[in-house]
Amino acid sequence: MTFFNYVQQLYSLDTLDTRLTASAKTLPPASKRYQLDDAQSLQSTETYKTANGKEAHAEKRLGEPSPSRWGSFEFGFYYLVFLLAVPLMFKSVYDVSIPSHPEYHKYEPLLSPGWIPGRKVDNSDAQYKGFRDNVPYMFIILALHPTIRRIYDKAFPLSTSSGSPSNRGYSSSRDNVADARLNRRIQFDVCFAIIYLTALHGFSAIKVWVILCINYGLAKFLDRRYVPLATWTFNIGILFANEVCHGYPYVQIADFILPGSALAQSNLQKSSTGNWGSFLDAYGGLIPRWEILFNITVLRLISFNFDYYWSLGRTVGSPVEVCVPSPRHNHPKLQESDTLKKKQLDYSNLSERDRIDNPAKIDDFSFRNYLAYILYSPLYLTGPILTFNDYISQCRYTPRSISTRRTVLYGIRLFIALLTMEFMLHFLYAVAISKAQPTWEAYTPFQLSMLGYFNLHVIWLKLLLPWRFFRLWALFDNIDPPENMLRCMSDNYSALAFWRGWHRSFNRWIVRYIYIPLGGSGGPATHGTWGKTRAVINMLAVFTFVALWHDIQLKLLIWGWLITLFVLPEVLAGYLFPKRNWQNHKDAYRVICGVGAIGNILMMMAANLVGFAVGLDGLKGLVHGLIGSYSGLLFLVAACGALFVGAQVMFELREHELRHGIKLKC
Repeated sequence: MTFFNYVQQLYSLDTLDTRLTASAKTLPPASKRYQLDDAQSLQSTETYKTANGKEAHAEKRLGEPSPSRWGSFEFGFYYLVFLLAVPLMFKSVYDVSIPSHPEYHKYEPLLSPGWIPGRKVDNSDAQYKGFRDNVPYMFIILALHPTIRRIYDKAFPLSTSSGSPSNRGYSSSRDNVADARLNRRIQFDVCFAIIYLTALHGFSAIKVWVILCINYGLAKFLDRRYVPLATWTFNIGILFANEVCHGYPYVQIADFILPGSALAQSNLQKSSTGNWGSFLDAYGGLIPRWEILFNITVLRLISFNFDYYWSLGRTVGSPVEVCVPSPRHNHPKLQESDTLKKKQLDYSNLSERDRIDNPAKIDDFSFRNYLAYILYSPLYLTGPILTFNDYISQCRYTPRSISTRRTVLYGIRLFIALLTMEFMLHFLYAVAISKAQPTWEAYTPFQLSMLGYFNLHVIWLKLLLPWRFFRLWALFDNIDPPENMLRCMSDNYSALAFWRGWHRSFNRWIVRYIYIPLGGSGGPATHGTWGKTRAVINMLAVFTFVALWHDIQLKLLIWGWLITLFVLPEVLAGYLFPKRNWQNHKDAYRVICGVGAIGNILMMMAANLVGFAVGLDGLKGLVHGLIGSYSGLLFLVAACGALFVGAQVMFELREHELRHGIKLKC
């Protein structure tokens, strides 16, 4: 294998996540998706396809990729722009990150000693600092956890003698082994989780246990009709309570339970130790502020409750009914009298969609399995997010997407991303500059725009690295969660598509548990204006939840509303300029989309700078520096031209993926 082929494989979508190169609904070729009961059903299906041949042909034409433009004269010009612009972008921020710059003294206190000779490191982002400072210890845990599991597995080989699988709908010896594997994995996960949680949070782990027990009780002991409302009320209430009560310090709990005793003890001792609550608070583990990262756990709490709630209305462990369309109807979703046919699922080789949609057996919704899922160590702190159904399925059968070679390549990509972040923090001090309340007038418009741009890149990398690290840990443990970051931050031109690829597992969670239950875009009966309006209203509700879920701060609430507001022009443009009307003018349509992409990119950058970087006041300073002078306006025009070039390259990248049968929708 040549070096080029190795790099190509290293950065292939298949290495990143096999879900990206195969439909979530499609099984590997070696497995049959389903089997129809008789030839008549097949004939009906073929008749349906023939009757709708014209629509299918039109849809196929609409989705056909265009001929490659990589070798065209147009793209030759774009390559020249890239060769000139990209080095200048880095140089502009490097020039303001050297000691000789007049503003250097303002942000120098925020810099720390670095490991690259002659350079300090910008470790001023508190969120990433916690990850960066603990990277060596986390890699030790990554090696230890799977090793201990393998030792445990050898010490306790699989046994299929216990239990009665036939009573639960499974009869084959292979499924007996799968049940035994599930039991062994769950036992290990629960034991390790108890140790892991105690090490992370110390005595505060008790608070986590209490929340988990209450949530489990809501799902299992309430009347089924009240489970959804109770689940949402409790978990959103927990988000607010954790923030308002600052994680419920034991010293405040002690004052609340025994106020007189606590006051007397405090007066007698007159020491910093205070009451018994102070003693417990002193042993808060590696992460005393447990409530900061508990938001991700809330998503799993909701997932378990709703997966259990939905499972109560389904027949578990039996063939799933599939709708076979009748030839006398135009759309299978609109038929009420379609014949229901059975499909036999191979539970050892389910597609991701089947793992998520097929409910676990009722016996699987036990308290022990609940704890193992909620506290699964590799994904406990940051995710990615797995649904309960998916977790149980993967515990039974190791996903065929996991291979040693692919996992090693994924680890190499993580290491390269970590080095990239290190070089950025050592040579580009964009974060420290923005935190030091700089005099924006001291920077040129080009430098101001690049400070904002690289701030966003640091945000992207500081989220990508923990997500990929913990996903790598899960892959070594034979669990395959979805990849959270599909594209580089700079490879996005659509606000709608951006959120499908940014924190992807969270986006999929939102769709499953919020957007679809709210009605999504309104369904087939409400296409058109009302469907678009309903989609926007539901999107506003979704991003309000997302903002509050991230943190209960005004700037994040503004960020959520800005995202919804900035999506509106894209939705409106898609309504006014549908792609199907431009099939004979594809180049003109590409230019129109490029112009729209410029506005999208600028608005996305503004919204994310407000929410996660400089805030609203900082954005005002940046904008004033950009448009407050003629030179700034001239630069803005040039920047829009560069963004247009970038958008055209992004379009062609997606066309290149389509030519290889890949459509990521982001």
